[in-house]
Amino acid sequence: MTISLLMSCRASYRSGEENDRREGETTMSEKFIPLSETFWVSPQITPEEAADAADKGVTLIVNNRPDGEAPGQPKSDAIAAAAEKAGISYIHIPVDGRGVTPSHISALKEALEANKGGKALGFCRTGTRSTILRAYVEAFEGRAPEEIIAEAAKAGYDISGHAPALKALGGAA
Repeated sequence: MTISLLMSCRASYRSGEENDRREGETTMSEKFIPLSETFWVSPQITPEEAADAADKGVTLIVNNRPDGEAPGQPKSDAIAAAAEKAGISYIHIPVDGRGVTPSHISALKEALEANKGGKALGFCRTGTRSTILRAYVEAFEGRAPEEIIAEAAKAGYDISGHAPALKALGGAA
């Protein structure tokens, strides 16, 4: 099950890459996009935007972008320091082109549990990887794939190609 699920997650992640939001499409007022009351996603944030996140009630920032993925990208350490200064917890769960793994799912699940229902902000280059990773956590916890996909679509992310992985994860709970 673990091997087939991992393969499904990787294939599903890659098929979703072409549906990424284009960088620069959002304005500052719409950069933090709610998937739910307690989980928001965003394209790449800067250290300065950690304070904006705190002003919106965010208590946990989840960085799903590997350091060095693109020139000029802020380092994880800089965002972590800014989050700490703003009073926000921070975790780095980098998801690269190989896709989401069971360890990514476990790490996010544990971080969200430790956040005790506070508002989390996940970010990556476009917000898609953060949306996908959170979707996998939700599926693992038994939420219906159709609901997860609809929630992402409402926020502007098409993760419908992830339905097979979401269904497989639902059986893993």
